[in-house]
Amino acid sequence: MFQIFRNFFKSKIGIVVTLAFLGLIAVAFASSDVANTGMFGGVAGGDRVAVVGDRTITTADLQQNANNALQQTREQNPTLSMEGFVAQGGFDDVLSSMLSRTAIAEFAEAMGLRAGKRLVESEITSAPGFQGIDGSFDEVAFRASLRQRNLTESIVREDLTLSLLARQTVVPVSFAARMPDSMARTYAELLNDTRSGTAAVFPAITFAPEDDPSDDQLQAYYDENRARYIRPERRVIRYAAFDQEAISDLPPVTDAQIAARYEADAVLYRATERRTFTQLVVPTEAAAQAVISEVQGGMSLDASATSKGLATTQISEVEQPDYASTASQAVANAGFEASAGALAGPVRGSLGWYVLRVDDVTPIPARSLEQASDEIRETLVAERRGEALNELTERFETEFSRGRTLEAAAEELGLEVQSTPELLASGQVYGQAGQAPPALARVVSFAFEMGADSPEITEIVPGQAYLIFDVSEITPSATAPLDEIREQITLQWRRDQGMAAAGQAAGRVVERVESGATLAEALAEEDADLPPAQDLRLNRRQLAEQGQITRATILFFSMAEGTVERVAVQEASQWFVVALDEIETAEFAEDSEDVASTIAQLSEALGQEYVEQFVAAAESSVEIERNEAGIEAVRTQLTGGSN
Repeated sequence: MFQIFRNFFKSKIGIVVTLAFLGLIAVAFASSDVANTGMFGGVAGGDRVAVVGDRTITTADLQQNANNALQQTREQNPTLSMEGFVAQGGFDDVLSSMLSRTAIAEFAEAMGLRAGKRLVESEITSAPGFQGIDGSFDEVAFRASLRQRNLTESIVREDLTLSLLARQTVVPVSFAARMPDSMARTYAELLNDTRSGTAAVFPAITFAPEDDPSDDQLQAYYDENRARYIRPERRVIRYAAFDQEAISDLPPVTDAQIAARYEADAVLYRATERRTFTQLVVPTEAAAQAVISEVQGGMSLDASATSKGLATTQISEVEQPDYASTASQAVANAGFEASAGALAGPVRGSLGWYVLRVDDVTPIPARSLEQASDEIRETLVAERRGEALNELTERFETEFSRGRTLEAAAEELGLEVQSTPELLASGQVYGQAGQAPPALARVVSFAFEMGADSPEITEIVPGQAYLIFDVSEITPSATAPLDEIREQITLQWRRDQGMAAAGQAAGRVVERVESGATLAEALAEEDADLPPAQDLRLNRRQLAEQGQITRATILFFSMAEGTVERVAVQEASQWFVVALDEIETAEFAEDSEDVASTIAQLSEALGQEYVEQFVAAAESSVEIERNEAGIEAVRTQLTGGSN
């Protein structure tokens, strides 16, 4: 229900409650990838981008946090580039979060709060990414993670200290927040109100210019909207697959080798038998003996089991070693020593006490060396192929690291190298329908971390089939050239010009209605051919349940009675003018579940707003000095150096 409320009321719910639980460097790299940092451009890694109280935020700190945020965002949007991330405001959000968290930590220390060494160590040792198989802290894994991400223990400890201080201050602020019942009741009643009025639509296409823009107009529009035309990074992958059939010229298997294998595996070729059992497992020896007595007295094993609320199990065509591995050696011995049709037991096994009936015995005669020779030969050939394949793949790994090319490896194997179209990091073919070939499904994401012309080898089917591949072409993420998208930009320029003109027309209509005209009369004064005004009668709850929430309906349910407003619906390329004539509000009973639910949900939102106000106050109480030159240097380096 609260989602309905939030869809209609754009109240400023605090988003900074997560400051206490930000993606800490330590926790983040324990659970996800964090890009390496270092020195970059003309700004040294130790330079500062801000000073918050007594703490410094360095360019390296900002770069690493931005890279980490991008990696986390890519979990939902794999093709997002750093340039796109920055253009969408992600870089500014990261910096803002860092400033806020550092300010809260400074405020916390000023209030006498501390995050001691032992508390920080507790956070590190309890992180899932640093735990071994037994669930305890694994220092080797911890050190390895630090080395892998080019981090130091001091960086991790400092970051955890900041977050622990933030947690100590922020969490109590929102604890046990409760929305007053009277306010919650008012909001709950709004969820079921019905509103009547009229609405008029102003399509952008009606006002869009028919002529093309001039070159200067198009260039200016392109320059203002470059972020809208960023193309994702694309890569072309070359590949060739091979399996055991690629192994040739194996030395022949000799008769002596076959004889030696026959001797070594003699147990496989001696006479044996397969048996089929009806099996019953009971918890005690006495219960098993009682079953045997009933069967010997004339009752069937199945009937005896059913009378005790149990059921028998059929064990079909099993050999003694296999049966011993599931029941126990003692149970298998008893079952294979009994004659066909006889009972065996009671015998203690892995699940309890076993009673068996031997239903069938199938003898398997011994096989001579001559009879087993062909099977052994096939086995030895398969083993040799597997060993040769392992040796081949290991050799390729070494040779690739020393500069051998994909073409040379493919030529040795007699394979044809295939190339993909340009692919996105998601595996989708760029600019058209289709995905990467199935054989590449496991390597596409890795291919976007490789350098060009650096072949790799990977398994397709473990131990059986392999893939050699490299990246032949890398097209970095960048804004598309104007000449290549001129038609697209022209259409969008017309659309935006139409939206601007439609907004102006909507504004004129609003002014006329506010001066006393009806919406229909105000529309009639416009020269454009507009659709007539439509009467509205909408119920908030029903509208939300039907999924018909738009910016226009949100406006309709946010207005005061007797007012008129306009709103742009960009996704539909339309403006709306909405006049609200009447509001009918339903009252709830004192014990209404809707009221109780609203209290619970709004109390959570209230706690978030408390946190938002607290963070703002903490920031204002601490001196924050920003180095805009350093910030822009990091921004430029991230976008200029990204792929």
